[in-house]
Amino acid sequence: MDSRTKRRLSPAELDDLARRALGAGVWASAELTDGFANAVWRLTLDDGREVVLKLAPPPELDQLSYERNLLRMEAAAYGLAAAAGVPVAELLVAGFDDPVLGGDYLLLGALDGVSWNDVKPEGEAGLRRELGRHLARLNGVTGEVFGYPHAGITGSTWREAYLAMAGALLGDTERYPTPLPRPAAEIMSVLAAAAPALDEVTTPRLVHFDVWAGNVFLDLSGPPRIQAIIDHERAFWGDPLAEFVTPTIFGELSEDDPLLAGYREVTPLELTPAARTRLDLYRAYLYLILLVENGPRQYPESEYARVRDLATASLTAVLDRLVRLALGARG
Repeated sequence: MDSRTKRRLSPAELDDLARRALGAGVWASAELTDGFANAVWRLTLDDGREVVLKLAPPPELDQLSYERNLLRMEAAAYGLAAAAGVPVAELLVAGFDDPVLGGDYLLLGALDGVSWNDVKPEGEAGLRRELGRHLARLNGVTGEVFGYPHAGITGSTWREAYLAMAGALLGDTERYPTPLPRPAAEIMSVLAAAAPALDEVTTPRLVHFDVWAGNVFLDLSGPPRIQAIIDHERAFWGDPLAEFVTPTIFGELSEDDPLLAGYREVTPLELTPAARTRLDLYRAYLYLILLVENGPRQYPESEYARVRDLATASLTAVLDRLVRLALGARG
């Protein structure tokens, strides 16, 4: 999707960056447009290598609070995920505060598979089960603090970090007025009332939080398998249960989902009433992101309208559930 946050580089600028970072020039380039925030190119280098360049928005562009230093979190996540046995693209170079272009970039080894978003392979239930196993391994990586350390939005407890994350996002609506189904202060009050359920989470764990089909690459050269999970830029340290929100976006997580079955092959996970409350809190956070991020990005209306309408309706339903839960607890 086109976005105001996507930078444009000329062929000469791409060539210069590749020569400085990898010691080879660019023979051919193609912009990849599936992403929403960062500009991405697939480059064929003059030494035959195929790489992917991911370029952060211009440093002077005002972004959402949690989006500060996104590529730095992503670079860290790639290394941590690979060490945990999760299939990811190879991180070749992480360049921060580039002296020529300004801002941050990543250079990754290009994948030869296909995006799951572009195909409908046989055995999708098996692939979903495999994805669950990979996510369980990713969520097994532990950290020192909850939240987004690279953005300075953290907490000593998960409840504190989550409320800081949600508060920062709702605070961004002061800079980027956003139509929401309830006033921002009222939404924050609803989330805070349900937040005690988060106290069950006591260890910060790595959460990708953007595992939709477009961020999963498949190897279809034989029996379908997952080649890599990409785009870790939205990752945070928190509750592994949040990992299930994006793969079930605008829907619910059911007990018979192969994703859940695969996850449980690696580590136990029980969907208790408290866990379902936590899921709703994470759904609310994701839907808020989808609504508020249009402020700095300014998506084309024709492309964004469907996402906005689904996010608005889904956020409304989740907030209504959380309000009923609070009323039931009082009664």
